[in-house]
Amino acid sequence: MAKGTLKDEVKTFIVQSLACFDTPSVVVDAVRKEYGTTITRQSVEGYDPTKKAGSNLAEKWRLLFQETRKTFLEDTATIAISHRAVRLRALQRMAEKAENAGNMVLASSLLKQAAEEVGNAYTNRRELTGKDGKDLPVPVSPVTIFQLPDNGRS
Repeated sequence: MAKGTLKDEVKTFIVQSLACFDTPSVVVDAVRKEYGTTITRQSVEGYDPTKKAGSNLAEKWRLLFQETRKTFLEDTATIAISHRAVRLRALQRMAEKAENAGNMVLASSLLKQAAEEVGNAYTNRRELTGKDGKDLPVPVSPVTIFQLPDNGRS
């Protein structure tokens, strides 16, 4: 289906989906399910200004893409799994199901993962402190200056 025949509502959906890093294949399926419209992956790529196919995208859609992408990247609070409590509850449900099914290997793996989640194993934040929580001493490396031989050159 050509770009000009899509309604603005569908175009908005496509642009916003691409801005949220959905692949063209995922967007094609979503448009078919949501709007009953069949489009190709290539036509969807035309709505992504970061791709060559979308280099001639109208300014209106380009601005919508940029704003949606910025909001998506900054607002992880709306993604449930980004919250530790949600992940722990899901791990608890999975561990209980695995244990009830007699899959002790999976259950112990899930329990280990939950323990690591609580212990900040899945964050890149590390705190290094010295004795009694004070700052670590900065090692001072000695500097040695050597006198280079003249070798008869002046």
